[in-house]
Amino acid sequence: MLHQEMDRLKPFEARAIIEELRKGSVPVDYVPFFTVGRENWLTLIEDDLDNYIAQGGAKVRFLSGDYGDGKTHFMSVIRHLALKKGFAVSFVVLTREVPIHKFEAVYQAIVKQLRGRFEGLGIQSLLDEYVDAAGKDLLREDGSLELEKLTALSNEIRSLPGMDINFANGVIALLNNRLRPLEETETQEERDQEREILHLWFEGGKVAKKDIKPFHIFETVNKNNSKSFLNALISFLRFTGYQGLILLMDELETVISQGKSIRNAAYENVRLLIDNTEQAGFLHIFFSIIPDILESEKGFKSYDALWSRVRSIGESKRLNYRGVLIDLHRTPLRTRELTELGKTLRTIHGISYRWNAEGRITEQLLTDICKNQKKMGVLSEVRLFVKQVIRILDMGEQGEEAVDELDLTAQMVQSQEEMAQEKVQHLEPKWDS
Repeated sequence: MLHQEMDRLKPFEARAIIEELRKGSVPVDYVPFFTVGRENWLTLIEDDLDNYIAQGGAKVRFLSGDYGDGKTHFMSVIRHLALKKGFAVSFVVLTREVPIHKFEAVYQAIVKQLRGRFEGLGIQSLLDEYVDAAGKDLLREDGSLELEKLTALSNEIRSLPGMDINFANGVIALLNNRLRPLEETETQEERDQEREILHLWFEGGKVAKKDIKPFHIFETVNKNNSKSFLNALISFLRFTGYQGLILLMDELETVISQGKSIRNAAYENVRLLIDNTEQAGFLHIFFSIIPDILESEKGFKSYDALWSRVRSIGESKRLNYRGVLIDLHRTPLRTRELTELGKTLRTIHGISYRWNAEGRITEQLLTDICKNQKKMGVLSEVRLFVKQVIRILDMGEQGEEAVDELDLTAQMVQSQEEMAQEKVQHLEPKWDS
């Protein structure tokens, strides 16, 4: 089935995938093409989604692996799986623009990166689609509004389990903004401005209290009310037919390179998000980390309030696939699985550049690349494998002779040097102090 879908790719689509892979990521729409191995982890994550989170449970898990082990891709696989199962998902990459030590910025990223059945991205798209759907039920054929139905719906939203009154009033204000006829003294421009204020408030932006008070909204999101707002978002998602909310927080490890005050603020927000799950339901949070986060003196153990909550996650010498820690480094892809990944890369590269990749890049060559990585003790580094395969595919497409006689060790060293530079750039201090 997947092979047939790959064969239907257009050259431009295939090339876009290759270019994203060069940068170390996989386009979200094509994640299934590259999902190989790690069935034990995925099977139990799927079981959690179906039989715990969708039934009202909540939990946090940490996804651990070294740079190049495929953490971001694995999170993309979880995102794809969760969306397929009817969850809303937010995938947040913790960067200079989204520093984990500034909670308001993290909340803004969570709601702006929200995905679901709706078109587009973010909470604004979710709300607009909901109001459109509600309008079909609330408006008569002549365009007039059924006020009794709107009042009943407003009461229902306010009484939802876990709903925050400010969030509920924001949704109701949007319904009124879009569906109520204009007053005699009111202009469409004024309505549009009100809607922009409401959208900005839902996105966690800076809004003057005097501008939101007319909607009976009295708080903007902050650390103190974050639990209430997050629960309200989940409540609204459940009301609109979603199984729950999955939060994927990528690249938490970059906090290690920051100063102590920033690290402490970051770890406090991680603790806050963990605490949010204790009184929430229908919520699963995943954090991606590197082993240093658990082992380094600048990691979690440097902040007692967090370390007291997570200190046991890395202590077990045996893998527990139901445990809090998803350890990708200790469960690398096998040679057979990497070879299958290489064959997928070969197919897409061939479509991208319109050449017979299969005729030049043999399965044996792909297997030999795996064997060479295994011999050098770096078989777990999926990104290294992908880099090598794409480079060799490039060489084959450009007419390099005797591709199957390449010095694979030299190719691997070159790829490792590129990855080392990328890692330095990735981990160097980037956030504002």
